[in-house]
Amino acid sequence: MDRDLLTTMSQPISPAGDENLKNLKPEVAKTKKKGKSLPPKLIIKLGKFVWTTMWHTMMSQLAPRNKLGEYVRPQSQFRRFVGTQERNPYQPAAGRYDLIVGLGCPWAHRTLVVRAIKGLEEAISVSIVSPDPMEGGWVFNQEQEGCLTLPDLYELAEAGYSGRSTVPVLWDKQTKTIVNNESAEIIVMLNSQFNEFATNPAQDLYPQELKQKIDQWNEKIYTNVNNGVYRCGFAQTQEAYNQACDRLFATLDEVDAALSESRYLCADTVTLADVRLFTTLFRFDTVYYGLFKCNRRRIQDYPNLGPYLRDLYQLQGVAQTCDIESVKRDYYGNLFPLNPGSIIPRGPEMTYLQQSHGRDGTGN
Repeated sequence: MDRDLLTTMSQPISPAGDENLKNLKPEVAKTKKKGKSLPPKLIIKLGKFVWTTMWHTMMSQLAPRNKLGEYVRPQSQFRRFVGTQERNPYQPAAGRYDLIVGLGCPWAHRTLVVRAIKGLEEAISVSIVSPDPMEGGWVFNQEQEGCLTLPDLYELAEAGYSGRSTVPVLWDKQTKTIVNNESAEIIVMLNSQFNEFATNPAQDLYPQELKQKIDQWNEKIYTNVNNGVYRCGFAQTQEAYNQACDRLFATLDEVDAALSESRYLCADTVTLADVRLFTTLFRFDTVYYGLFKCNRRRIQDYPNLGPYLRDLYQLQGVAQTCDIESVKRDYYGNLFPLNPGSIIPRGPEMTYLQQSHGRDGTGN
């Protein structure tokens, strides 16, 4: 439809026009009035068609989907490892590596939690990026290796790189390259490869005797919870959303039941399975419950998950990795297809995380 015609047709009737209509026959006046604006039904249909078309286009860039409208998370591209093997170019060292993170990102948050629990703050530095919708990606708070944006740093690491520029990044300052950008692998390295530089080296988050159980929980939690909340929020069909939502809450119910028997997921000591679950739980009531339509139940209302979240939050150093204002700003302020007005909520109140968790004797 012609833009000027649409504008003209949507103009309100002027007082002079109303006066002229009084001099016309009733039938003609009625016709003239009706011709001054689009019928409401047509306006709604047109608006819905335009917005839905634009929404699907934007969502296809933000969140790739399959034929069923289900969100499909792309794979990480850099998968090298820090280790002491003789020919490995990435040897453990204090001051050599930098973690590049966005404070609102749950995947990046995992690396900060492990860094804090292990006491690696002096050994591994941190650089912060923030999402910038105008740039279409992450921007450094301070220039890094001469780069202002994360895509620039990816280009520095690999000339001609055309993939997604995501956080977290484990950056090697010595070779000027990305070692790894898969959070699940970075936290394994932080747990095991830097113990000689850690202030809490005895804290093993991935002990050999629990690896099988940890891996089983990790797979289930990643699929249905960590990624499950995104499959709810980024679903592009009702069926895809319903399935993701059902799986999410079925798994949360299962986790809640398991936590009635032990303090943490795999034992009475914290493991990587707890870390990977924590960063999603921390964001759940503030972001996923409303913005991602995961509103069947809040985490703080579960009999065991609620206290468990408080327990993890109160571990030494963990609260300092949690920035709820950055979380709200990054989600509500930048996910335009889900929140076109970019209005950031004032709440909820987070002081409940500091309340007693009462889980010290659970499982004993």
